[in-house]
Amino acid sequence: MKKLLVGAAAAVLFCTGVGTAAADAWHELPDMHPDGVLFFEGQYQFNPPERNHGAFEWRGKLQDALPDDGHNVYMQARAEGHGWSRYNGKQRRTVYLHHSNWDGAQRYTDNAEIRACRDRGSLRPDNCSPVAERRGPKWTR
Repeated sequence: MKKLLVGAAAAVLFCTGVGTAAADAWHELPDMHPDGVLFFEGQYQFNPPERNHGAFEWRGKLQDALPDDGHNVYMQARAEGHGWSRYNGKQRRTVYLHHSNWDGAQRYTDNAEIRACRDRGSLRPDNCSPVAERRGPKWTR
């Protein structure tokens, strides 16, 4: 009887661990490609409260798609309605970005927004991709 109880307890713990691992898995971000910028191979995850402050964590490759135009590229991301955070790329290059967005007053994050932009200087407005938002289970634009 003890062996049966120990086996059942082990099975329950294993199944719980598999469910937790699936919840922490990386998910695909949509590709973003306004004029002169390409963000691809993007992934994200929402961390549980006890890991990395419960942050919206994202990663992907940011490319200057028009290397001879003289403009830089950048990503913007924000979590739960807070301000945008900017992450610069490099002119004439593709860079790998991996960042977390969170706020110390929150225990976890489950809504986020992200976009790719080209910095066109101070006289002309930057051009950005439509904002990709995660509200609920999927991304929208």
